[in-house]
Amino acid sequence: MNNLLNIRTPAQSEAGALHSDYGLENHGLTNLNTVFWNLPTEALYEEITFRREGKISYQGPVIVNSGKHTARAANDKYIVREASTEDQIWWGEYNRPYSPEKFEELYSRLQGFVQGRDLFVQDCYAGSDPEYRIPVRVITEYAWHSLFARNMFLLPKNAEEYRQHVPDFTVLAVPSFKAFQPIDSTRSNTFIILNFEQKLCIIGESAYGGEIKKSIFTLLNFLLPNEGVMPMHCSANMGADGDVALFFGLSGTGKTSLSADPKRRLIGDDEHGWSDRGIFNFEGGCYAKVIMLSSSAEPQIYACTQRFGTILENVIYDPVTRNIDLDDDEITENTRASYPLDFIDNAVPEKMSGHPTNIILLTCDASGVMPPIARLTPNQALYQFISGYTAKVGGTEVGLGEEPEITFSTCFGAPFMVRNPSSYADLLKRKIERYGVNCWLINTGWVGGPYGVGKRISISYTRAMLEAALTGSLLGSEFVQDPVFRFEVPRSCDGIPADVLDPSSSWPSRDEYMDKYQQLATRFMDNFKKFAPDCPPEVIDSGPVLS
Repeated sequence: MNNLLNIRTPAQSEAGALHSDYGLENHGLTNLNTVFWNLPTEALYEEITFRREGKISYQGPVIVNSGKHTARAANDKYIVREASTEDQIWWGEYNRPYSPEKFEELYSRLQGFVQGRDLFVQDCYAGSDPEYRIPVRVITEYAWHSLFARNMFLLPKNAEEYRQHVPDFTVLAVPSFKAFQPIDSTRSNTFIILNFEQKLCIIGESAYGGEIKKSIFTLLNFLLPNEGVMPMHCSANMGADGDVALFFGLSGTGKTSLSADPKRRLIGDDEHGWSDRGIFNFEGGCYAKVIMLSSSAEPQIYACTQRFGTILENVIYDPVTRNIDLDDDEITENTRASYPLDFIDNAVPEKMSGHPTNIILLTCDASGVMPPIARLTPNQALYQFISGYTAKVGGTEVGLGEEPEITFSTCFGAPFMVRNPSSYADLLKRKIERYGVNCWLINTGWVGGPYGVGKRISISYTRAMLEAALTGSLLGSEFVQDPVFRFEVPRSCDGIPADVLDPSSSWPSRDEYMDKYQQLATRFMDNFKKFAPDCPPEVIDSGPVLS
């Protein structure tokens, strides 16, 4: 907020109460108006409404609009190319190089831009395991972004911890600042630029909350493999007996919904590390997709959309009654809710656990040919992990339309993977083999035909198959080999119709089904060619075969 009239705001008197001795001048941010340090949720609500950044909905969630960008601007993300990153980064489509000189010019203008303005600071941590925890700082132009950071990351416990906080990495998000393409060599006015040498990320002309969250995830993907920790774009939960399950998958595949199981305890919904000590959540909150959310199918997440402290991003509401409409996609299908993990009743307070018993690779197959569940060998799991096949749905990235778009996003999170995929796959393989993990593929996409012909698999069926896998009861089933990918498909599962378990039986003809399946297999093989030179033969040989 450019508070030129120096109007007194609701939390101004408490702005410095929880300040850090490591001030913003250390980031080159000077001549500022008011700096609001580590405001609690209630004070941030007052600032959000005072500044007209959001509205309060029925029962207390704050509703905000992210403006131009309602999804990640993946094509506008850059990494500064310098000595520490030159030979470490997987340069290409998702990791575009940016020169140190251009970064200095752009950051210098950004520093000048924020002079005389109010800024919000949240000092927090990424990583629930103290051995791998990283202190981070999120500096924002908007009060609601400060609440977002407070919801999503781990917080210091007292005023003294805030005072002593020194960040190892800082995110500065200023949506009203734009790059100038002819000078800054950016693709557009929007930018997300990470400088690992300076331990800094700057974001401009995007108010989408996910950019802040994913910038920290990208940092951890860069740092943690050096310590033998596998960074994962996955959710995680734990059964009553302590058995842990990991759920890999892109947005729209059910990663958040399936891990929020009332019968199991939630460790986290999106980003985790796997060390020799076990699994640990990177975050302190959840950022769930809420379009078409059902109170019956997803009661725990739905309940969070009715709570004070939750941010509802781009959700439609009635301005008179303040009731929200989770079915309305007028702004975007990528509507989101940000809330602390402890809003989930059965969340694990420590956000840590032991080693996993099961790994679930989620895909949303818009072709309608893949089985709804299959058991994988470790090498087949690595092939699927490196491939990262799914259909993007619901505008989770800028440029996506309503119809699903088939994609291969390596490691089920290519935009955030800064190292060569083979390095992550090698880490995962060693951990799967060391701890004897069962691996499964679950398809939450279409049956009876492709998108537009068939129908999407019922979430109740998916939950039933998942429960059978996690409890171990499915391991005793009779399996048959898939004709294309050669993984094992169960012949039966309690409560699941035969035409769901065997997708070919619900197609008009088996020949038509196999033709479509082999088309998909060809796309897998073509995609994998770019990874083959860095993969061991046994992983390459675990891909599909054409008859």
